[in-house]
Amino acid sequence: MSVSNPTLITFVIYIAAMVLIGFMAYRSTNNLSDYILGGRSLGSVVTALSAGASDMSGWLLMGLPGAIYMSGLSESWIAIGLIVGAYLNWLFVAGRLRVQTEHNGDALTLPDYFSSRFEDKSGLLRIISAVVILVFFTIYCASGIVAGARLFESTFGMSYETALWAGAAATIAYTFVGGFLAVSWTDTVQATLMIFALILTPIIVLLATGGVDTTFLAIEAKNPDNFNMLKNTTFIGIISLMGWGLGYFGQPHILARFMAADSVKSIAKARRISMTWMILCLGGTVAVGFFGIAYFSAHPEVAGPVTENHERVFIELAKLLFNPWIAGVLLSAILAAVMSTLSCQLLVCSSALTEDFYKTFLRKNASQVELVWVGRLMVLLVALIAIAMAANPENRVLGLVSYAWAGFGAAFGPVVLISVIWKHMTRNGALAGILVGAITVIVWKHFALLGLYEIIPGFIFASLAIYIVSKLGAPTAGMVERFDAAEKDYNLNK
Repeated sequence: MSVSNPTLITFVIYIAAMVLIGFMAYRSTNNLSDYILGGRSLGSVVTALSAGASDMSGWLLMGLPGAIYMSGLSESWIAIGLIVGAYLNWLFVAGRLRVQTEHNGDALTLPDYFSSRFEDKSGLLRIISAVVILVFFTIYCASGIVAGARLFESTFGMSYETALWAGAAATIAYTFVGGFLAVSWTDTVQATLMIFALILTPIIVLLATGGVDTTFLAIEAKNPDNFNMLKNTTFIGIISLMGWGLGYFGQPHILARFMAADSVKSIAKARRISMTWMILCLGGTVAVGFFGIAYFSAHPEVAGPVTENHERVFIELAKLLFNPWIAGVLLSAILAAVMSTLSCQLLVCSSALTEDFYKTFLRKNASQVELVWVGRLMVLLVALIAIAMAANPENRVLGLVSYAWAGFGAAFGPVVLISVIWKHMTRNGALAGILVGAITVIVWKHFALLGLYEIIPGFIFASLAIYIVSKLGAPTAGMVERFDAAEKDYNLNK
């Protein structure tokens, strides 16, 4: 393949740079807090871009452009839902969670925060929330590994099995070595690369198809309904796509960025940076898929790979329209999207296993050096399980992501949101919320009830469970006191 050598060289340079950042972060990682949360030292720019990059995984450059390419603008409801959900998460959760975790035992993980916030002496809340993280994140990690494998498979002509390991190896390396700081620093580089690719590519595709008017005429000629936001949609379908926005309140890898910010003051600036980045990226993603309809209609002779798998639309456009060296940089953006999310997910799983199981139940007095190394070994363990789950070449990125996203959104979203705004929430309310949310998603998904995305009933039922069960009891005086102190701290410093 003519692009292989320059593209391969670009990939190698990019991956080497990420691993180098991992070794730089290694030198700043002295204890478990550094490895899991970077010592709560992230400034507003790194907080914003790492939150965005960890959120926008391979589906941003593969799953969503593919969906737009197949169905037109009716698939863009998901982007609208995500923008609204992300903004509300930054507005209501980010600053409050940063303060609440500090006031509740300087919690490093979500299970740690739930356990301290609700004074759970039994350990049940910690165990159940850690199990939910491990189950749904392993599925989520598998989606990232599938996306990476698809990239290496289509770019270098590798077999799916070889591509699976090639795509995962670099991410595992820098996460293993550098922990949270490596993940956050690399996320910032990766977010910059992603926005460059998603602004440049649709512009070049537009020029290649003859400008705006010609492109739009070609898309309309292919199918006039491509412009119809309501094409083949129902009320339930639109609500389901918009419902993706609810997931933000419960994503541990995004919430970890809020917890790691250097102060509440950084959050407002980070929100503005992150939302600008997100809107530009999602707009570019929709444009790539949409303009791709016109390009491949005009060039059916090169449309084979996209016809076979529509999730390759960005990959094929980059290879066809750009100099091989530039194509290498653009395709590295997919690798960036995959690596940035996968690394965060591996780290959150590792922190759940290390902080919430190993340290809490097995080795309460373990040294910091021991805990960091256990964390590293857990990264390897989760990665190997995710690779095994991703081994089926029929896997679709967006399908895997949607299930994991719903699981977290319903199990943790209501608990996190209500815990930072309502002082009367109780431990049993939190427990009920997690269980009802997770079980609803699994059952609803299995029976495909009403054709409604499972996150919506999961979020609603979990919220009701939290409110009803909390009303049956009362928080302790200590819980109310810590909540009030954290809220006062937040209002003074926001």
